[in-house]
Amino acid sequence: METLHVFILALLQGLTEFLPISSSAHLILTPRILGFADQGLAFDVAVHMGSLLAIIGYFRHELRVMLGDFFTSLRPGGEATENSRLVWLLALATVPIVIFGALFKSLVETDLRTPLVIAAATIGFGLLLLWVDLRGGHRRDEHQLGWREGLTIGLFQVLAIIPGTSRSGITMTAGLMLGLSRRAASRFSFLLAIPTILMSGGLVTLELLQSDVPVNWGDLLLGVTLSFIAAYLCIHYFLRFIERIGMTPFVVYRLLLGAAILVFAL
Repeated sequence: METLHVFILALLQGLTEFLPISSSAHLILTPRILGFADQGLAFDVAVHMGSLLAIIGYFRHELRVMLGDFFTSLRPGGEATENSRLVWLLALATVPIVIFGALFKSLVETDLRTPLVIAAATIGFGLLLLWVDLRGGHRRDEHQLGWREGLTIGLFQVLAIIPGTSRSGITMTAGLMLGLSRRAASRFSFLLAIPTILMSGGLVTLELLQSDVPVNWGDLLLGVTLSFIAAYLCIHYFLRFIERIGMTPFVVYRLLLGAAILVFAL
């Protein structure tokens, strides 16, 4: 890959992974529009690992407390806390994407990676996000979710296997539907990305190790670094301003992106 291509794709993935605008759509379409050669599976894994490191780094203090409470609660006589319950909730919410992702893996990698599918998902799920955001009544935080609600968010996350849906966008949509504040819905979505990206990235990495595809480690390291920086800044500023700006700007972007994809496809 050329260095310019690495910069563009890594920064794009880092910026879009945690915004409700679909990173997969951007990674699929950008090379087509700009005439880049396909970046390959190894690069996609690398930039997703950069985003994963960013969210672990950003929530490192909360994760330390959550995991500490979780393991303490497993000891004889240990008591559950809101933090340990949140760990269980995130684990439960991850189960559906693991099951359905494995079942529909080949379909996702072939038939669903078309401009028309991406455009329809970008527009349709963008409008759904706008509708739930404008309904109001978003006052709960992520610690007030029960197991049924956690599973509901996990089931919504399954829709993210459709390119253009946006994993963060659909899980935020589910959180808002359940009455979470924008910040709480975003935080739960970001935390849920940790096991989701870890599992999906791990499976793809195993496939990569078993293949004979040559790997340019310099490009991968640069991709990880750039994706990490972009994703970390994105998380920080998104959480800082989301209650103030709402989801409307992202929905408008999705509608424009979807329309542009349709024009490009037709």
